[in-house]
Amino acid sequence: QVQLVESGGGLVQAGGSLRLSCAASGRILSINVMGWYRQAPGKGRDLVAIIIRGNSTNYANSVKGRFTISRDNAKNTVYLQMNSLKPEDTAVYYCNAIVGNLAYWGQGTRVDVSS
Repeated sequence: QVQLVESGGGLVQAGGSLRLSCAASGRILSINVMGWYRQAPGKGRDLVAIIIRGNSTNYANSVKGRFTISRDNAKNTVYLQMNSLKPEDTAVYYCNAIVGNLAYWGQGTRVDVSS
């Protein structure tokens, strides 16, 4: 089992920045991939960014150059630094961890970007 707790969401004006955090506990050493997904109102859940064991990263085209995913292994925490935020970034952001063929999710943290 892996438990994920997100934090750092909130309301920000367009052009601003936020940093989301995802603290992992449980079978941490078994985690292969961690990532951030988001779900905008009335839409499905979409990939934002992932970081793979070895620190390889991948981003959705819509956030490339604005968002950065990173992790602190000592704190068992993954971060999503979001810069130059746009109203279309408004969504609930979910942390995800993959262990084998199992996916774990956090409870989500809401990000609202005002124009």
